[in-house]
Amino acid sequence: MTRISITVDGVRYDDDVEARTLLVHHLRERLGKVGTVVGCDTSNCGACTVLMSGPDGPVSVKSCAVLAVQADGAEVTTIEGLAGPDGSLHPVQRAFHEQHALQCGFCTPGMIMAAVDLLRENSDPSEAEVREGLSGNLCRCTGYQNIVRAVQAAAGIMRGTGAQPRGEAAPEPVAEDVPAGAVEVGA
Repeated sequence: MTRISITVDGVRYDDDVEARTLLVHHLRERLGKVGTVVGCDTSNCGACTVLMSGPDGPVSVKSCAVLAVQADGAEVTTIEGLAGPDGSLHPVQRAFHEQHALQCGFCTPGMIMAAVDLLRENSDPSEAEVREGLSGNLCRCTGYQNIVRAVQAAAGIMRGTGAQPRGEAAPEPVAEDVPAGAVEVGA
């Protein structure tokens, strides 16, 4: 066993870990950060993406390709730590919701974390730059168009312009889902 100290979502944890323990398994099984999804365990899908401190700031890493002992002394942000202390959604999280950029939601945590890293490096990415920036994250449900739109919308919010993605009109509002058997008032 190896003793590590890691700060996850602003909380420091000191733990003994086996040298072969992957960071994704340490986050989920030991620290309860189950929003970090185990997808393929081969670093192909990106569902397990988290932000980890590096010399130039936080960078996205696939936590199934990092050993927990390699994260010793690092600061890690998971999808659970992205929201504000008051529970307010990060602009990327909010944009994914507003732009309908998810279906089953399995890839969403990793997609959002990769998008946050992309926007840290490029505050106004083109559609091609978003697609390239997220190329290490796979979604098996969508055609990626709403994901790209969400990242560009978040970029506008984060820049303070609130601008819609390049060449896109604002999406039409969508009525909230009404439970089966319920009657919508005013319909």
